[in-house]
Amino acid sequence: MDIVITYVNGLDPEWQADYASCIGEKALTKRYRDWGTLPYLLRGIEECMPFVENVFLVVSRVSQIPAWINRDTVHVVLHEEFIPSRYLPTFNSTAIEMFLHKINGLQEEFIYFNDDFFPMLPCRKEDFFRDGRVAVSMKHHLCTFGNLFRVQTKRSDRLARLASGRKAMLSYVRPQHTCAPMLRSASAELYERQREEIQESITPRRTRGNYNQYLFTDYAYFTGRTFTQRISNRHISLSVASLAWIRQSILDPKHKLLCINDVEMSEEKYRRYREGILDAFQKRFPHKSRYEI
Repeated sequence: MDIVITYVNGLDPEWQADYASCIGEKALTKRYRDWGTLPYLLRGIEECMPFVENVFLVVSRVSQIPAWINRDTVHVVLHEEFIPSRYLPTFNSTAIEMFLHKINGLQEEFIYFNDDFFPMLPCRKEDFFRDGRVAVSMKHHLCTFGNLFRVQTKRSDRLARLASGRKAMLSYVRPQHTCAPMLRSASAELYERQREEIQESITPRRTRGNYNQYLFTDYAYFTGRTFTQRISNRHISLSVASLAWIRQSILDPKHKLLCINDVEMSEEKYRRYREGILDAFQKRFPHKSRYEI
């Protein structure tokens, strides 16, 4: 199986110029902030997921490629290589997610990682895939409470049901918030069935009219290509977690995967938390991986 990681460095001046030219304003700090943790995601993959064959790093432009990346072991993919030019540039992760299955050379079974997810303990292939099916743990929800991501999730549920020949429901399903095991063939099948709806939804930055990655997980679920299994994952939001708790979760992990979700915060807090988090990751994964020069 392969892993696909989407990555953005909001401090890149060339990327910032692209954003300002396309959107007409400066980039929001939080959504595009680089915490410097990508090396530890890759070290976690090497140490905890030895069954992974290929790692694809998705970036918008050449200036976004970290200087320390080993191009011999990491397949760097630019947006222009798999996203149609009419949708570029894009600063919308949900737009990128609509085309991941089009990455050249990607295997049938792949796991989609945002760059805030980290393998922390030994994993097995069966944690994610079994007999050609993907692991999912679904919850049913009724309300979106106006939350942008929940609105997109509900829309994704509706379109996945339509594509699989099911009727819309008052409730909608929401997969576990963790990395996303995906089947390339199922994603391509859904895209072709709902090509017009998907293409009409794509925007340069997030809106309520977008679909998100759950569209593909939902479709696999509704078409019988999943099995029920919760992935061992701890989710930490920087809005509520103390630095001490985050460091403890890194240094003495109890779950196979860790998500550290960024939020708006003061520059002072960001710098303090960044220093403490990087120190903990360096202690947990002190040795360079084959993905680094």
